[in-house]
Amino acid sequence: MAVPTHELKLEIVNAATGKTLGAKAAPGADGALVVRDFPEDGPSPEQWQLTPVQAAQDEQAYVIRNAASGKVLDNPAAADRSVRQWDAAAGRKDQQWHLVPVEGEAGLYFIEAATDGAVLDLADPDDPGKDDQDDTQVVLRERDDSAGSQRWRFVPAEPERVSDPVLPWAPLDHWNGRRSWRLVRPTALRPVPDATPSFSDMLLVLKRFGSDQDAGGWKSYQANRSPSGQPGWWAGLGDRFLAETVEAGHKDIVGLKPAMGAVTSSGRGDGTFDDDERVLHPPAPSASPSDLWTLADLTGDGKPDVVVLATDGVRVSPQDQDGTFPPADGEPVLKAFGHGQQAGGWLADKHPRFLADTTGRGRLDIVGCHDDGVWVSLQDEDGTFATLGDEPDLKAFGHDEEAGGWLADKHPRFLADTTGDGRLDIVGCHDDGVWVSLQDEDGTFADPLYVLDDFGTDQGWSSVEEHPRFLLSTTDGGAVDIVGFGSQGVVISRGRGDGTFEPAKLVLNDFGHAQGWASKKHPRLLADVTGDGNPDIVGFGDEGVWVSHNRGDGQFEQAQLVCRGFGYNEDAGGWRVDRHPRFLADITGDGRVDIVGFGGPGVYVARNLFRRFRTR
Repeated sequence: MAVPTHELKLEIVNAATGKTLGAKAAPGADGALVVRDFPEDGPSPEQWQLTPVQAAQDEQAYVIRNAASGKVLDNPAAADRSVRQWDAAAGRKDQQWHLVPVEGEAGLYFIEAATDGAVLDLADPDDPGKDDQDDTQVVLRERDDSAGSQRWRFVPAEPERVSDPVLPWAPLDHWNGRRSWRLVRPTALRPVPDATPSFSDMLLVLKRFGSDQDAGGWKSYQANRSPSGQPGWWAGLGDRFLAETVEAGHKDIVGLKPAMGAVTSSGRGDGTFDDDERVLHPPAPSASPSDLWTLADLTGDGKPDVVVLATDGVRVSPQDQDGTFPPADGEPVLKAFGHGQQAGGWLADKHPRFLADTTGRGRLDIVGCHDDGVWVSLQDEDGTFATLGDEPDLKAFGHDEEAGGWLADKHPRFLADTTGDGRLDIVGCHDDGVWVSLQDEDGTFADPLYVLDDFGTDQGWSSVEEHPRFLLSTTDGGAVDIVGFGSQGVVISRGRGDGTFEPAKLVLNDFGHAQGWASKKHPRLLADVTGDGNPDIVGFGDEGVWVSHNRGDGQFEQAQLVCRGFGYNEDAGGWRVDRHPRFLADITGDGRVDIVGFGGPGVYVARNLFRRFRTR
């Protein structure tokens, strides 16, 4: 994203003086524009937004709009060539500007008038920073590539953020010696007028499954194997997560423990978990540290199964009557998709694999992207997985150059229904942008089509880890959209429902690198926090958990600090991505996601209070 556009709010800074573009009089007033200093104890710098318009000869132009007043940068053709802000008028070319990168100077631009090619400059360029001058008028002059006063920098403004009050937990002792916990209102003043809480403070509910030695000394032995937003989550040795381990049950804690296999602590349905840790799935004699493991309802009968991508292929363990999963004996259900050479040599850091209902039959199939392309094994009505053929189902989306040169750490791939026909298509973000392979009625995947020049490494999306991307619908009943956390904030490309996507737009100037978010410190997710059916943006920042609510039309409100815990800073718990996994899951059965985190001392929970305390 070379030139930030749309919803991003920017300060426009002169490179020669370091001063910011603003009004000479009251902010937002009509009249001449100047560059001026904004002391910390004074008014905030004025913010601008760049709205693209299509100019003649297909040259990209922008309207530069004051984010507060809506007035725009205007060239009145005055004798002194002074520039002003004025009421916007549709189609007026004297309110349109080109942003021309300065050659050899990253991040610097000439702001060029669309009418005559003159550029923004300072009225006194020979001495623009003299101490007795509070502000300097902005004028138009002929472009001079050597003039520093004609160079401008676009600085993302600090996002507007607010804070919910936090309801802390207080102990409640009972006559029989037991202790429970209740929510109490804080004595401190509310940080925002009329604010009501949406999450409680975090509470330590189980002194197990933590990274501290007293809590089990848990640690993951391999890198994360779940690229952002992709279906078919896989866990490895040392991982902890939440899953339903019984039919129609509550979310339970599951962990993969060396020498013991999968162990669990059952959820009680009230936000707490049993103190006892029991073995859910003992390790198989042939278990390997490279095995990948998940819980999934393969057949649609409501009962979860354990699925393991083992050395020799895919192994499945149905649930016993006692709620445990015995190791699968004998031959694997499919001699493929495993990490051993006899099962295809599938590697976690090269070959994504998915469990997904690709045809809408209610049964999960296995889809994998290997070196030579996409391989699919459909599950039939008997629960049997089809043997793979001699050739991949699609010679694309694979690791080798002949199949596209797709790299797991740079090029996320997804399975999603982009047309609304109930069948999953393949969507991938490569260097040059987004490619889609549609699935037809016969279950065949068509050759990929290039549908969008965004979300690729060429557009600044450097890696799967640094710039998470998701495929999901952001509006009720709408087509699936592409949602990404880019350098400048949250970017969305709306799905058209035909396998293509609209041009990407920045919808929120927050949760991006420019606002201080880094994937090595700050997980970012999408989940329905309010229970209205639309996904909200959830980020685990320095100070705690931030939520940007979905307005229902795919637009998002400014972020709110909803929980002062689970954050990177020490006063927010000192949570670390490599040691402390965090999840959003409904552990109380009220239909709203709660926050669950595996910290050092054990498992922490923050209850979702949204419906209890507010009406939307």
